[in-house]
Amino acid sequence: MPLSKIPIGSSGLEVTEVCLGSMNWGTQNTEEEGHQQLDYAVKERGVNFIDTAEIYPTPVEDQRRTPGGTEKIIGTWLKKNPEIRSKVIIATKVCGYQPQGFFGTTQNRTDPPANTATPARLDRDNILAACEGSLRRLQTDYIDLYQVHWPDRHVPIPPFQNKFHYDPKGEREAVPLRETVRAMGELIKAGKIRHWGIGN
Repeated sequence: MPLSKIPIGSSGLEVTEVCLGSMNWGTQNTEEEGHQQLDYAVKERGVNFIDTAEIYPTPVEDQRRTPGGTEKIIGTWLKKNPEIRSKVIIATKVCGYQPQGFFGTTQNRTDPPANTATPARLDRDNILAACEGSLRRLQTDYIDLYQVHWPDRHVPIPPFQNKFHYDPKGEREAVPLRETVRAMGELIKAGKIRHWGIGN
């Protein structure tokens, strides 16, 4: 039975009700296993929606982890299957606020990786650099859905805090949302992303 498709908001994109997550490819799953999962989901079951992020794989404490490693696994699969790129919707995410660069994520936006980490923010420079890194690792010219993984403003999201309720005492200076939106618009105009959204 073919999988049903549903629209993503007003984007015009239609995705299967089942999305293939990839969060552990590169730590708990090897590249070969990631490719096997992609082959099964996309080629055999008809899944057209693949989710990833520049911070993946997790867990971040795993010594086998290389930031962006999951995107690289998807990229090598796309290179082996170029006819499939136009048939799948790839969603990836830019890291939200993290003053230490989120376990090497900002360092790995360049090739070769930078020697020192810079803070992960949702300003124009960070978003454009993160997008270029994702495009390179995914081995594609465009990203279908580019998402803010979590906001630049204060939000009670583990693992950054061990609580789930909002505390106004945690407020700090944040990148204006207007700057984030403009950067996403710039990427759309450049043809590097088709749509943008918000994850967490």
